[in-house]
Amino acid sequence: MIITDVRTTLLTGPSTNDPFLREARKLRSAAFIEITTDGALVGIGETYAGYFCPETVPAIVDFFRPILVGQTVDDIPELWRRMYQCGNFWCRVGLGAIVINGIEAALWDLKGKQQGLPVHALLGGSKHRRLACYATGGPSNYPKEKLAKKMDHYFSLGFRGLKVGAGSYSVEKGWYMPQAPAEAAEFEGDKAAFMRAHAGPEAWLMMDGHMGNSPHGTWTVEIAKAVMKAVEPANLFFYEEPLHYTDPWGYAELCHATSVPIAGGECLTASYEWRVFAEQDSFDIGQPDASFTGGLGEFMAVAKMMADRGRKIATHAWGAGGSLMQNIHAGFAAENTCILEIPPDYAGLHSDLIDGGLVIKDGHVLPPERPGFGVVLTDEIRRRYPFKPGSGEFNSVPGKILRD
Repeated sequence: MIITDVRTTLLTGPSTNDPFLREARKLRSAAFIEITTDGALVGIGETYAGYFCPETVPAIVDFFRPILVGQTVDDIPELWRRMYQCGNFWCRVGLGAIVINGIEAALWDLKGKQQGLPVHALLGGSKHRRLACYATGGPSNYPKEKLAKKMDHYFSLGFRGLKVGAGSYSVEKGWYMPQAPAEAAEFEGDKAAFMRAHAGPEAWLMMDGHMGNSPHGTWTVEIAKAVMKAVEPANLFFYEEPLHYTDPWGYAELCHATSVPIAGGECLTASYEWRVFAEQDSFDIGQPDASFTGGLGEFMAVAKMMADRGRKIATHAWGAGGSLMQNIHAGFAAENTCILEIPPDYAGLHSDLIDGGLVIKDGHVLPPERPGFGVVLTDEIRRRYPFKPGSGEFNSVPGKILRD
């Protein structure tokens, strides 16, 4: 089976069917890489770059295309190495590595289909009979009565865990993000106590500072310490991204200062960048993304890096259906995965592509069984979700304002 072409498909569709998430974000874009062969099989991978800057992806895929055409999928790590080395000056971390991630994922999907095996079997086999999962809920929809309804919505879908963001969002008042230590501690502590009281003692509750990719001013270590002290009584599963990724030293300091497990890593690319954080124990729980970190091979290297430090991982997954399934397969292959992120109540760019291949029972994901990632990308899907230029998400600044 010889690779004959490598091409990009950009799509735009509803961000979610979740009525609470949809208040803040109505559209999503996605970038898929398809690898065709001299036979009937096609490999499909997704790069999370397609959610933020989809227009950049096709040119980068075309740059790497000659490395793959005429090759087989017998040695995917070698093909990854050639792409990574070819872009040495500009893809050791960042966008180049993120796009390589989608190409490499398509290679794994193709090999899985060729051998009739799920990708996690190709990565060393599933290390888990099942994995806990949680509903990723985006903003904290306020007032509190709406936040309670949001939580109930996720529990009604069968989730036993959920995550909401720092601050609050309401249609009437927009975004609110506390910035002073006392203000942030009071607001986040009150919210965490309310959520725990509403959910009960057994629910897995998580909170997300979104400080690694914040449209507002980011917290300092002082603010983050005050918040962690305030939320400690709520017994959170973890608190995600309380600091910006330019401060691995602050992350390490924060981990030592609180009993709340500190999570992060969704914005980090390549094991080379991750190593800076891992070796300082900047995270109690790392969050690599198998559509962003640089490849599934890089994901597994990051997972091992964290395991060697006695740390867990929790997959990040806010791309479309390909991204979600890549993270589920990689999560099952990593022995130290403790929980999977699932976009709840998802729309067509998830459900149409996954096509029933994701099975969740009693708040846990079961190991996927379909060959490859179990993702489809038909002509009907392409027609249903035509790409809209400018539909990628970004942080609004003067001169470039995000509008759905």
